[in-house]
Amino acid sequence: MSHPVSKSDNEWQAQLSPEQFRILREKGTEAPYTGKYDKHAPTTGTYTCAGCSAPLYTAKQKFKSGCGWPAFYDTVPGAVTRHSDRTFGMERIEIVCTNCGGHLGHVFKGEGYATPTDERHCVNSVSLNFSEEEEKAKA
Repeated sequence: MSHPVSKSDNEWQAQLSPEQFRILREKGTEAPYTGKYDKHAPTTGTYTCAGCSAPLYTAKQKFKSGCGWPAFYDTVPGAVTRHSDRTFGMERIEIVCTNCGGHLGHVFKGEGYATPTDERHCVNSVSLNFSEEEEKAKA
C-alpha cells in the first residue's frame, strides 16, 4: 500500500532514532510500562505520528487502560489505517499511520472498557509525539 509520505529505509533511518525506526518501520514493540506516554494524561492536545507529524489522536481520546502502553478509544478521522496481522499464531488488527504507514500498534475490541467505542488502540509511545496546542481536528 502506498502512502502520501513515502521514503526509503535510508531516509527513514536518517530521520528516526534507531528505536523509532525499529518500531515505526519494522513493526516492533516497546516494552510495556516504559513509554513516556503510558501514564501521560493531559486534558487537551494532540498526539502526532513521530515519523511524519500527522495528527493521530486527541488527548480527549486517551484513557487509562492499565495495559502498559498508551490507550485510545478512537482516532482523528482518517488518521489510522487497519490491517490484519497474523504474526505470533493469532489474528490481531495492526494500526498504522495513514499518512506514512508507520506502525503504531494494535487495536482490540470488546474488552469491556467504558469508552464510547469499546475499542482500545494500544499504541507504542515511540510512535508518537505530543503537542499541548489545541486539537487540530475534531474527533
